[in-house]
Amino acid sequence: MGGEPFETIVGRHHGEIYRYLRRVSAGAAEDLSQETFLKAYRAYPVLAADANVRAWLFAIATNLARNHSRNEKRRRLAHEAIRAGRRESEGEGPEGAARFNEARAAMDRVIHGLPLKQRAAFILRKFHDLPYEEIARSLTCSPESARAHVFHAFRKIRQSVNGYQLPGTEADR
Repeated sequence: MGGEPFETIVGRHHGEIYRYLRRVSAGAAEDLSQETFLKAYRAYPVLAADANVRAWLFAIATNLARNHSRNEKRRRLAHEAIRAGRRESEGEGPEGAARFNEARAAMDRVIHGLPLKQRAAFILRKFHDLPYEEIARSLTCSPESARAHVFHAFRKIRQSVNGYQLPGTEADR
């Protein structure tokens, strides 16, 4: 276990970690800084007394910033794809809009047909972008179980919509 009270560590390193995260992640520095110290607080009891706390905090912050950046990139690409799909379906007139609405309704039916924990885990992860640890706390299960719930939800969704032609795919062209 670390040798000094955690409050002392926060006081000593918070400003430096925040400034580092502000440089590497721009607008998310405050949230990432808080998450860094939350993760550190949870892991602090098992930290070796002779560990380099500063380096440890920077490692946590770097990993969180990397994950955040990766998620932001995925989110941005998904939004671009959705916008492009909307433009294509809007260009097709009422028929394209009807197919889009039909596909959305089918997806909603599939999601609402999932078992409760799978549905909740899927929605928390994919619509609210929560990390598995937060999902696990919400569902009172382990992070591994939360990950499994999301995985099984995806598998069932893929199986349910397999063969269903979504608007804007290659077969439409």
